[in-house]
Amino acid sequence: MKKTIKNLIFISITLFSVTFTGCEKFLDSNPQGYLNQENFPVSAQDALLAVNAAYAPMRFASYHSGTFPILDIMSDDARKGSNPNDAASTIGPYDNFTFTTTGAELASWWTTLYQAIKMANVVIIKVADIDMDADLKNRYLGEAHFLRALYYFDLVRAWGGVPLVTELNPPLQLGRSTREEVYDLIESDLLFAIEHLPEKTAYPSDQLGRASRGAANALMAKVALFQQDYINTEKYALEVINSNVYGLESVFVDANGVAGEHGIESVFEIGAAGQEAPPGNQYANVQGVRGTPNRGWGFNRPTPNLRGVFEEGDPRMKGTIIDLGDVIDGITIIGDGPTPDVTTDEDGNIIEVEAYNRKVWTPGNDVPSQFGHNRRLIRYADVLLMAAEALNENNKPGEALVYLNEVRLRARQGDDAILPDVTTTDKDELRSVILLERRRELAMEGHRFWDLVRTGRAAQVLGPLGFVAGKHELLPIPQNEIDLSQGALTQNPNW
Repeated sequence: MKKTIKNLIFISITLFSVTFTGCEKFLDSNPQGYLNQENFPVSAQDALLAVNAAYAPMRFASYHSGTFPILDIMSDDARKGSNPNDAASTIGPYDNFTFTTTGAELASWWTTLYQAIKMANVVIIKVADIDMDADLKNRYLGEAHFLRALYYFDLVRAWGGVPLVTELNPPLQLGRSTREEVYDLIESDLLFAIEHLPEKTAYPSDQLGRASRGAANALMAKVALFQQDYINTEKYALEVINSNVYGLESVFVDANGVAGEHGIESVFEIGAAGQEAPPGNQYANVQGVRGTPNRGWGFNRPTPNLRGVFEEGDPRMKGTIIDLGDVIDGITIIGDGPTPDVTTDEDGNIIEVEAYNRKVWTPGNDVPSQFGHNRRLIRYADVLLMAAEALNENNKPGEALVYLNEVRLRARQGDDAILPDVTTTDKDELRSVILLERRRELAMEGHRFWDLVRTGRAAQVLGPLGFVAGKHELLPIPQNEIDLSQGALTQNPNW
C-alpha cells in the first residue's frame, strides 16, 4: 500500500521519539528544555525522520488553539456550542472574554507550539551538517524553516513578542523578544523556504502535504498582511497566483471537504486518517455533530449573526452551516437531545440555534471517521482575497476587483442570478467589501478574530461581546510559563 505523508509522519515521530532518551520528558517539557542526545540525526535516513517529525505536532489536538477553536468562538462567527453545560466554565468564557491567564487550553497550545519549534530546530541545526544529497538536504531544511515560521506566526499573532528559541540548548530562563524580532525570524525562515522548496506539483502523489514554494509564498503574504505591509502582501500573493499551480474548486464545499484533499485549492493542509489514534486529527471531532449522528463534541456553533452576512441565495451559507434536518451524504442530522434547538436572551432575541460547522464534515456516521478531516491552513481563495486587499491598499482597485470577483464567481457556482460582480473602485468601500467577502468565504476556519484585530475593528465589532481594547488583541501568557521562567517572562498588557 502506498504510504502518504500523514503515515510517514506518524512513523517518523514514533522513531524520532525512541531515538531520544527520555522521549516523554522531551515531548512534555517546557520551552526551556533541551535535547539530550548527540547522535541523531546523523544520516540521510535520520534527516528524513527528523523532518517528518517536525510536521507531527500539527496533528496533536492541542496544536489547534489548545484543542478548542477558541479563535472562532471569540469572534462574531461562533459561540462555544456543544451542550450548554459542556466546558461551560473553561471554554464558555471565550464567548464573553472572561477567560483568564490560567486556562489549560492556552497553556497546552503554547507548549505544543514550542515542542514543534524544537523539532524544526533539530532539522535546521543538525541536518545542515549531514553528508547527503545537497538538493534533498536543502529541501528538508526548507521544510523545517517553513514549519518553524508557521509555528512562530501562531505565537506572535496570539501573544505578541515571545521567546525566540533557535538553538538546541537555550538558556533555562528566556525573556520575551520583541514582536518585530519574531517577525524578522519568520521572514528569514520563509525566504530560505521560498528559495529551496519545490512547487507542490513537483512532489509525487505519496508526498503531498509537504511544504512547498507556493505555501511559503502564501504564508509570507499573510505575514506581511498582518504587519500592514501591503507592498509585500501583493508581491508574495501574486507569486502564488502567477505560478499557475493553484485554482478554485468548482464546488465550494470541496475546498474543505474530502473531494478536495490536496486538490487545486489546497496551498497547505494537514493530512489525517479516519481513526481516533495517530494519524487521526481531533480538530474536526471537537466540532463534529453532537448526538445523532455521533460525530463529535459539537463545539464552535455558527451564530445567527454569521447567517445574516450571506447575500440571498449564496451557496456558501449551507456550505458553512449544518442545520438540524439537513441530509448530508445520505445522513440526516438530528442533533443532540439535551441541547436546546433555539436559545434566546431575556428579551426573546435568538442568540443561538443548534447548528454545526459544515467545513469539518467528513462522510460517515461515527466518531472515528470524523478524525479523517484534512484541515486546510492555507487555501487559494484566501490568497486571492489577500491579493485583492493589498492591491486596493496599494491604489490598484481595478486589479483588486479581478481577484475579489474570481472568488465570487466560484461562490455562485454557475447561477448568474446571484452574487453579482463587485464594481466599486472607491478605496474605503472596496476595503469593507473585501473584508466582508473574507468573512463569508473563510467563516469558521479561524480567520475572523485575527482579521478584526489586524484591521483595528475588533473593539467596534466585538465590544458588545466583552472585548476590551488594549487587552484582548493579545491572549494572556499562560501563568504557568511565567512561573517557570522565574520572572524572565512578563505578562501582556492589562492581564
